[in-house]
Order: sequence, then structure tokens, then C-alpha cells
Amino acid sequence: MMPASLRRLVAVIHARNLEFLRDWSAMGWNLLLPMFLVLGLAFMFSGPERPLFKVAVMSDVALSGAEQHPFLGTKYIEFYRVTERDINIPKVERHQIDMLLDLRKGENRFWVNANSPKGYFLEQLMTANPDNPVRRETVQGKEIRYVDWLLPGILGMNMMFSCLFGVGYVIVRYRKSGYLKRLYATPLRAIEFIGAQVLSRLLLIMLITVIIFVGTDFFIHFRMEGSYVDLFLVALLGAASMVSMGLTVSARVTGEELAGGLLNMLTWPMMFLSGVWFSLEGTHASLQGFAQLFPLTHLLDAARAIMLDGAGLTEVADHLAVLGGMTLLFLGLGASVFKWTQD
Repeated sequence: MMPASLRRLVAVIHARNLEFLRDWSAMGWNLLLPMFLVLGLAFMFSGPERPLFKVAVMSDVALSGAEQHPFLGTKYIEFYRVTERDINIPKVERHQIDMLLDLRKGENRFWVNANSPKGYFLEQLMTANPDNPVRRETVQGKEIRYVDWLLPGILGMNMMFSCLFGVGYVIVRYRKSGYLKRLYATPLRAIEFIGAQVLSRLLLIMLITVIIFVGTDFFIHFRMEGSYVDLFLVALLGAASMVSMGLTVSARVTGEELAGGLLNMLTWPMMFLSGVWFSLEGTHASLQGFAQLFPLTHLLDAARAIMLDGAGLTEVADHLAVLGGMTLLFLGLGASVFKWTQD
């Protein structure tokens, strides 16, 4: 006969399994989310050969491979045509592209970042053919390390997870435990509760982010060309937009499993498409356009412009406008559909 303790254990396991299986929304997300991730990543990295390097080419005619220049026939290099030199040279500095090659008549030169390992190998390939000499140009200004470019992405990703899960998941738990139901009996309005949640999370996430930034900068000495005040304001507005997004997700959701699925559905695409780890420069235009729907994309673009290029608030005003609009949209939507109880 089964011991009483084991029977109790089996009973709890059975009850939890039934609870999960009867929650169609949670079970559906557990099934569909991995499928969406696999299909999305397959689309992003599809193709028989993945390029190891990214080279922007300035040319008077459409790129025609090795017929135009032997270097253009090299495998595992993604070549794409550009028209503006002044726009793309800073991208070499920021590791967004590995080389800028100018094949226009009378030019025949290239730019690489001396601190980039990929740039070094591309330069060796370019200069290996003495029959097609190409002049090397030095990138002007202080060269940017990869860690300088990566820092905003790491901090932004940490903010994203804290803002979305730290608010969205917690409110669902409040609703499930009956805490929101008790608050509903008070004069507190939905917009007041949501506003308090936004301000509380903003205070915590900005304090944590500042501590991380100052602590790591003490050892690594990140490049900072712009204003720390401007950077703080951009981070504050970006965090507000992501907190508001998390509140919108949790406005009516009653199950923690469903909330986790919805929040993962938002965080994973942002992590890959918002430029946390790598630049989308040279990828399909539709993919770059889709990335503009995420607040993290605008936060990172604005932060990197301030830190690496010395941009002011006027230069990143378009990103600030989008972040501000997203914040107001998510707050208004969340307050209008907010649900206090599970009923």
C-alpha cells in the first residue's frame, strides 16, 4: 500500500497537472511560443550560407560580384550597396559594419576599424591580391571598442526584463491572490494604481541601472561623448515605455503562466531585433522596420548616439517622441481595460 506521504505528493502533482491542462490559454502559449521562436529565428538566419562579415560597398553601378572586383566574389561576406560615405564611416567605428569599400571611379579605397578583429581579416583578404590594389584609409576620431557599443545593449536588456516582468508578472499575481480585489473596495482608481506601479518600478530600475553603469565604468572607462543628463533622460523615458508595456500585458490577464508567455513573446524578439548583441545593418528592410515597433530599439539607438557620437536631445528627438508616444499609448490602454478581479 502506498504511504500516506507519497499519496499526498501524488495528489498534489495530479491537481497541479489538471490545473495546467485545464488552463487552455497557458497551455496554448507553452505550445505556441517555442514554435514562434523557432520560426522567427529560422526566418532571421535562413539561407544556405551565413555571412561571417558585413561590408558596405559604394559603387557607381549595381554590385556584380567578382566581375566588378575579385574581393566581391569572396564567400561568407555580406556585401550591400550604400550611397553615403559620411553616414557609413561612423558605422565602421561603431562595429555596425566590418568594412566600408569605395569602388567608385577614381576612389578605390576602404575603411576598417583597427580595433576590430573582423576588420583585420577583411583587410588581409583585400590586400592579398596585388593586381587590384585598394588604398587603406584611417578612420578619423577615437576608435570605438566593441564593449563601448555593447554596454547600452546590456543595460537596456536588463531594464527590459526588470520593467516587463517586474511589473506585468507581479500585477497578475496580485490579481490572482485577491490583493487587487481588496484595493478595488477602496477609493483608489485604476489610473492611480497604475501610476504608482510605474513610478515605483522606475525609481528602482533607474537606481539599479545607475549603480551598474557607474560600477562598471570605474573599471572599463566607457566612451562617453555626450551628456550624462541626456543619457539619463533617455533611459528614464525608455524604462517608462517598457513599464507601461508590461502593465498593458497584465491589465486583464489572470493566469501567471499566460502572463509569462505573453511577456516572453515580447522580450525575445526585442532581445534579437533591437540591437542588443549585434547590429541589423544590411539586413532585410522589413526586419529593420519591424524592429522599430519595439521601445528597446529606440532606447538603444538614442543611447548609443549620445554615448558614441555626442548627440544631444535634439538629435535623438525622433526616438524620444516615439518612446513618449508609446508610454502614453500603453498607459491609456492599460488603464482603460484594467481588471481588478479574476471574475
